[in-house]
Amino acid sequence: MRPDILNPLFAEAKTLDGVGPKLAKPLGKLGLERVKDIAYHLPERFVSRRAIANLDDGAEGEQVIVALTPTEHRAPYNPGRGPYRVLARDEIGNICALTYFGRASYTAKKQLPVGEKRWVAGRLDRYGDMLQIVHPDHVEVDSAAHLARMNEPVYPLSEGLTQPKVAGLVAQSLKRLPELPEWIEPGQFEREGWPTWHDALHLAHKDAHEKARDRLAYDELLANSLALLLVRADGRRRKGQALKGDGRLRAKLALPFEMTGAQKRSISEIEGDLQQEAPMLRLLQGDVGAGKTVVALAAMLIAVEAGKQAALLAPTEILARQHYETLRKMAAPTGAEVALLTGRAKGREREGLLMGLLNGEIDILVGTHAIFQDSVTYKDLGLVVVDEQHRFGVQQRLALAGKGRRAPHTLAMTATPIPRSLTLAQYGEMDVSRLDELPPGRQAIETLVFPQARMDEMVAGVERHLATGQQAYWVCPMVREANGSFEQADIAAAEARYAALAERFGDSVVMVHGQLAPEIKDANMERFASGEARLLIATTVIEVGVDVPTATLMVIEQAERFGLAQLHQLRGRVGRGSQKSRCVLLRSDELSENGKKRLTYIKDSQDGFYLAEKDLELRGGGELLGTRQSGDAAFMIADLEQVQKLLPAAHADARLLIDRDGGLTSARGEAARVLLYLFERDWGVQLLRGG
Repeated sequence: MRPDILNPLFAEAKTLDGVGPKLAKPLGKLGLERVKDIAYHLPERFVSRRAIANLDDGAEGEQVIVALTPTEHRAPYNPGRGPYRVLARDEIGNICALTYFGRASYTAKKQLPVGEKRWVAGRLDRYGDMLQIVHPDHVEVDSAAHLARMNEPVYPLSEGLTQPKVAGLVAQSLKRLPELPEWIEPGQFEREGWPTWHDALHLAHKDAHEKARDRLAYDELLANSLALLLVRADGRRRKGQALKGDGRLRAKLALPFEMTGAQKRSISEIEGDLQQEAPMLRLLQGDVGAGKTVVALAAMLIAVEAGKQAALLAPTEILARQHYETLRKMAAPTGAEVALLTGRAKGREREGLLMGLLNGEIDILVGTHAIFQDSVTYKDLGLVVVDEQHRFGVQQRLALAGKGRRAPHTLAMTATPIPRSLTLAQYGEMDVSRLDELPPGRQAIETLVFPQARMDEMVAGVERHLATGQQAYWVCPMVREANGSFEQADIAAAEARYAALAERFGDSVVMVHGQLAPEIKDANMERFASGEARLLIATTVIEVGVDVPTATLMVIEQAERFGLAQLHQLRGRVGRGSQKSRCVLLRSDELSENGKKRLTYIKDSQDGFYLAEKDLELRGGGELLGTRQSGDAAFMIADLEQVQKLLPAAHADARLLIDRDGGLTSARGEAARVLLYLFERDWGVQLLRGG
């Protein structure tokens, strides 16, 4: 149960004055549903204004505060067609136009009566021969009130919210802040010269207070590190089972290639972990095509050799089926029984599967989240493999871990190379193995960049490609807007592209996207995988796991819309066979500087770990940190720079706290429990209770 001291922070936003159903909607769009959310809704920047005695003292483009007296209101000749201007003079007679567009003119009429002096805050610009301030930020009657506007926070908004409204709600929220116990280690607190939590939140809303911001970011990173380390400690505390394989099944694997050094090293690390009673918690990080599936199969065969069962959890049905087919073929010579369980298994088929699991006939189960439903019982589950780890929350993984007689070992896999600086942030509870070599025979994929204007040439090129008997992917950046309309004319929707290409290529074209019914999606994928369909139009649903060796051309439309890591993942869908493969990036005519860099990097490099570092430089951590889903919140406060600067210390402090006080029962440990609840990492506290 959440500590009572936090109740004021978790009260609903509607308990604040002025928040009714109308305001709750735009607040909800920003995720501001509780008092805590609003208190932590930090300004994205601050506007620094200078008070000037008259307009001669101000510079064009400068944010100023100046006393002006309106002399004339000028409405446009055609109401609603032009700006509404209020001419005003300063104390030495200079004239400035205060310019309003649209409905804002009603505000001007009320706020700026002719002949009455007002303090006006805004950006000083010039229109023709006249100085002007367009849509003044503030108009004050009180001569002292302008001083409060000299350094003003600017908050992220959604439609229906204004800066004054958000600032007012923030002020109300800050008044409700309780005094919380200090969870930061005293030496660290003194060294950094940080304010208390209570003071830090107040200061962070007043100006760009670096120490206050760092303190709040550190709190979040400490909470995250603590929770992840509690997961690790909980796993090690659980009574696991040592799995010692004798190699008899692995010796029967007839692989058509020699394993890389990185694969052999990773298998050795996993085998060492499996031989311990403490359950393994290891992340296998592999670049596109680095051979994670072989490593996972070797790990699962060790479990089967030891008389246990293994389960592989995939995030989507497409990926689960792909894994099942691959593992079934690879494991066939070993005699290990591989089965598939998804949410679509019904009736006798499902009953047969469940019985086979319970009596031990099934050695390896592949499936979606259906494999950890209450009705699924294993005879003796020894190893869980979680593919695309970032798509599952800690709680889901713990649910699967509860399926064994004793805590099973866990191997998590991701094909998304993660920069080393972020590995702690996302996987602080895990040991990490890296597959940083590509198997021999994997050819480099030729990567070309074409302007969107050459679309006709591109389609003709695809036609020639398909005529040779090979297959191709065509990836679009979105499906369609929820209301069925396209966002704007230049956005290629998968459905629109499919319609155009199907008209040209007939029924050899199929489409896959996230909004299709699962059975249609699977049928289309099956037609493509079998070679019956030659061209697959898709969204990023094919980003991971799709493996069709005869697909040797990838077209990515509006490639500048994708991140580097995503482009690299998509490109990795080709180049999986022995034939030369190409990836064509179609770009828009207008590219941002970052867009140009992204396309240059992806064209020049095929090293996923290098590209992940470059992606981080270009986009910041939001995209990567924001991949935490299903109960694992992305960082709300800490930005990339703070993660890199503060995470090592936060992680070290969390480790120190758990080593000294595993149950968090000391005064600082109790404060740390409050921190875990504050940042909603309360599953960490549940693990403490369970232990």
